[in-house]
Amino acid sequence: MREILLLSISGQDYPGVTAAFTDVLSRHDVNILDIGQAVIHDALNLGMLLEIPSEDESGAVMKELLFLAHQKGLKVDFSPIAADDYETWVQAQGKPRYIITLLGRKLSASNISHIAEVISRFGLNISDISRLSGRFSLDKENDESRACVEFTTRGFTHNLEQFRQELLSITQTDNVDVSFQVDNLYRRNRRLIVFDMDSTLIQCEVMDELAKAAGVGEQVAAITESAMQGEIPFDESFKRRLATLKGLDESVLRDIAENLPITEGAERLIYNLKKMGYKVGILSGGFDYFANYLKDKFDLDCVSANELDIVDGKLTGKVKGDIVNGEKKAELLQKMANSLGIIMEQTIAVGDGANDLPMLSIAGLGVAFHAKPIVKENARHAISTLGLDSILYLLGVRDREVIDK
Repeated sequence: MREILLLSISGQDYPGVTAAFTDVLSRHDVNILDIGQAVIHDALNLGMLLEIPSEDESGAVMKELLFLAHQKGLKVDFSPIAADDYETWVQAQGKPRYIITLLGRKLSASNISHIAEVISRFGLNISDISRLSGRFSLDKENDESRACVEFTTRGFTHNLEQFRQELLSITQTDNVDVSFQVDNLYRRNRRLIVFDMDSTLIQCEVMDELAKAAGVGEQVAAITESAMQGEIPFDESFKRRLATLKGLDESVLRDIAENLPITEGAERLIYNLKKMGYKVGILSGGFDYFANYLKDKFDLDCVSANELDIVDGKLTGKVKGDIVNGEKKAELLQKMANSLGIIMEQTIAVGDGANDLPMLSIAGLGVAFHAKPIVKENARHAISTLGLDSILYLLGVRDREVIDK
């Protein structure tokens, strides 16, 4: 009669451990039902679930493994597994899987504890914990350090939305970001990413920069504040601010474009997504002149933004065509995806303002990036502690897989 054993091997890691132990198993025709390994600071933990052909064979297998472990200076443990328990474990494969991504400049035991407590309270089991970020030195100060841990969980929970909200509430007390995703085919199979431009892909508002150049900075700031307070609709606010720029010389645009402050991690993210076959675009309520400048700079695939009306080298204070507001952004995202033959589940949208919410809500992965509070509250994913390249973690990409130019 066959026997099922859980073999656990621990100790100092070195090349050839797996080869040596599986060689012993192979000589006894043992099947490996499951296998997993983790190495932390050269400390090895290797587990294998073994199907041994007969109980008589089991004793010989364990004896040889114990002798090998003694030779190698390793520790081995054996746990018998009942056939019924094994079948119950197999049936658990049908349970839903969720990915929880924890991000920050550094991660503490408290951060991990808070995540694990919520997972446990909602009746889910952690099946895997992986570090996606690279190692960083403790001896060097680095304002751009990144830390990311990914939890894979499995099970049924009575209220999935409440579970997500409880996880996100951790970001209000801990200086971290938390992302919750269903583990499905699309998570690592996105194909199109679009960025808002102002305060997302770049760290400024172009309208404000133009207003300063035109000497109407305070006037435009007052209109912007009124719009943020909900006193003026977006389209009206946009028209009022743009009207103050009438007569501004076109040459100012190039000066501003050439000095746009690019957001941390933008170039690294775009470069790697392009290598992965992504289409990359800008969907902006700003101006096409600057969006096209960035398109050329980063070799982007598509851009939609407001077209400035320029006559005789001067801004007229108007735009050509419809204003690109929130609803228009969502419409344009759908058109971009359709034209590329990409379904919405394969799209990513990134933005910071209220007018980004419509496109964030319809994208397969909508990310509020360093966003206004109302946007962060209403978006399904938010990043506030790291740069744009941390979006790679949400796709399950490890630092060691990233190509640095």
